[in-house]
Amino acid sequence: MTNTNNSEKPRNEKPRNEKLRNKLKNPFKFGSIVDNPYFTNRVEELEQIKSILDSDVHLIMMSPRRYGKTSLIMKAIKEINRPVILLDMQVVTSEVDFAEQLLKKIHKLFPYEKIKTFLKSFRIVPTVLINPISDEINISFNSNKSGDIALEDVLNLINKLSSKSKRLIVVFDEFQAIRKIEKRMENRLRSILQHHTDINYVFLGSQESLIRDIFENNKSPFYHFGYLFPLSKIPESDFQTYLQKRLKNISKRYIEISEDILKFSKKHPYYTQQLAFSVWEELIHEEINNPVEIAIGKIASYHDVDFERMWNTLNRTDMKILIGLATSKNLPLSDIFLQNYNIGSSSTAYSSIMKLTREGLVNKSQKGYEIEDPFFRQWIIQKRNF
Repeated sequence: MTNTNNSEKPRNEKPRNEKLRNKLKNPFKFGSIVDNPYFTNRVEELEQIKSILDSDVHLIMMSPRRYGKTSLIMKAIKEINRPVILLDMQVVTSEVDFAEQLLKKIHKLFPYEKIKTFLKSFRIVPTVLINPISDEINISFNSNKSGDIALEDVLNLINKLSSKSKRLIVVFDEFQAIRKIEKRMENRLRSILQHHTDINYVFLGSQESLIRDIFENNKSPFYHFGYLFPLSKIPESDFQTYLQKRLKNISKRYIEISEDILKFSKKHPYYTQQLAFSVWEELIHEEINNPVEIAIGKIASYHDVDFERMWNTLNRTDMKILIGLATSKNLPLSDIFLQNYNIGSSSTAYSSIMKLTREGLVNKSQKGYEIEDPFFRQWIIQKRNF
């Protein structure tokens, strides 16, 4: 599977078997939170997470982006039938915004009649506007100077609404983003949450170095605040079983195709699902010899503009590091790597790798470092070989 260009004979876009197409639905899904039947086998992790959430311990889960942290957490919560509030920290802009977004989530979970008495006791009473047709809510504290007060009142409201019989779970996704919101927000958040009972807080993070600094640095307010749970890739045998079961109905070569998919995606959950989805769409039309190659080429082509825009934001050293990671098997800090790609020193290379890791373009792996998006890796290879 070395050539991934899009050259192929023209084919009829009409499915090879209309009855088969009508009978079968693409069994793969990517780009959003997934549940059965799209959820990929994580039996051990799922049971462990449910056990932690059944205790009084908070949970900290970290993994590279798109490993399925949110889907896994939400599936566990669904199975133990607990109420949940989920907030993506990446879209929070201030403490006041944090309080407003949380209050909107609370309103979706609890009827307004239940919470309006509590709102009247807030030190800064929020303005609450409800659309009578759509039932959508808009909440504003009309103050950017007292974010800490609004934050404390809203979080303590969550604590009041939770009970032993109906314990809340509050999930903060991409929690490392807290360090971009307010300078003292970590301290204030910890000082409030530490007094809460009958609630499990879950902190999800995709930047390992930042998450470890927040929860493992003894000078951090959140030091040892919960159970640290690194989420690894799905075992290859489990992924093979998952893929083969879903490709078996559409191709006689389902074993070989499953292996080719995992070889390219390197078992990354999101990109495996993305590639498998596209391979299935190729195979529903006709039994072709190289469905994985064609799907890879098409996906890389679809994202050409995005990849080019991203590439043009990089400096020369970053470009050299990514080219080396895409085309070489040598470790990026080795002498031969530095020489082959004309990178001045190991310290320069290390600084670039750390920057690319923080930006989510590179992940640390068991063998060193790898480009996070395999289609971006393929795009680089194709551009170099053009």
